[in-house]
Order: sequence, then structure tokens, then C-alpha cells
Amino acid sequence: MNQQTYYVYIMAGRRNGTLYIGVTNDLIRRVYEHKNNLVEGFTHKYRVHKLVYWEQTENIEAAIQREKQLKKWKRQWKLALIEERNAYWRDLYEQLL
Repeated sequence: MNQQTYYVYIMAGRRNGTLYIGVTNDLIRRVYEHKNNLVEGFTHKYRVHKLVYWEQTENIEAAIQREKQLKKWKRQWKLALIEERNAYWRDLYEQLL
């Protein structure tokens, strides 16, 4: 059986700026869509184009649960999570390519 990978990710407009949390099975494609405004919605409207955090799992239910959990977190917890792995708020998209 072919194992699928799922990603929970956080996009930001800038350091400490607007955050977007999402889930996908194709992180490169999804971030590309956000960066190029190919999907109408939150990231397009608020210019949230930098991938600042992501994690992966092989279970879609776990990915969706984690996304919901992160969305409920206090903002300061989200910022701390990002800075734990990405202290300079670099755009991590290039590392995926």
C-alpha cells in the first residue's frame, strides 16, 4: 500500500504578521498556489505568501486534528512554535524545491 503524506503548514505575510494555517497532501503545490494568488480567499486577500512552518504526518485525521488544534491556540503560542524552528521567519518554500 502506498503511504500518503499530509502536511500542516503556516503561512505568514511577514514576521509577527497575519498567519494562515492549512492542511494539504502536496505542500509544494499548495504553497505555490498561495504565493501566486491562484486561489481566492484569505491568503490572497491578506497577502500571506511566506511558508514559515510545516510539519508532516501519514494520517489525514491526525493532520486535520493538528490543524484545528493550532487554529485554536493563542497567537503567542503560534509565534513561539514558528520561532522554535524558524527564528528568522525565513520563507521555507525554497527548501522544499
